[in-house]
Amino acid sequence: MSAGDELLRRIEGDPELAGLLAWPGDFDITRREPVEDLRLPSGTPLTPIAGDRAGGTFFLCGAQGTERPVLYADSEGGAVLLAADLVEAVALIATYPYWRDLGTGRPVAELEEEFAVDRPEFLEVRAELLDRLGIAAPGVAEAVRKMRASAARTVPDFLPVAPDVEGDAVYVPLW
Repeated sequence: MSAGDELLRRIEGDPELAGLLAWPGDFDITRREPVEDLRLPSGTPLTPIAGDRAGGTFFLCGAQGTERPVLYADSEGGAVLLAADLVEAVALIATYPYWRDLGTGRPVAELEEEFAVDRPEFLEVRAELLDRLGIAAPGVAEAVRKMRASAARTVPDFLPVAPDVEGDAVYVPLW
């Protein structure tokens, strides 16, 4: 069993841990139904593992038991290969729940301040989440580097397509 499969099993078996990932991370394992049936051009299997409040879905790409990259597909037809595996993705999401804005060049302190305005308990909850996961928070430079490296692999093999009335609708890269 891969480290990612073990982590997913831990999250599924621990409702408190799953709840901490759902908030503040917006990685909710109870929201596994994607907006559309997606497939990858390579034929690599997609397994939906979580969703977010905006209708996006996180997928594991590949066969169980292998290290599988994590694909995020939003509800608007955008997608990105988020991380090399689930452990990397969860570390990113738990540490930087505003991961979509992480690589924009805005200072992390500004992003955290914005995020915490309506969520004053965020820093405390994040510390508890990382502790329960047993994962060290990646530094910003490392997280951005890994995100960009994964995102660069999205096209062509990990850019999903969805069945459409007139053929297949290809998603567009988020980054």
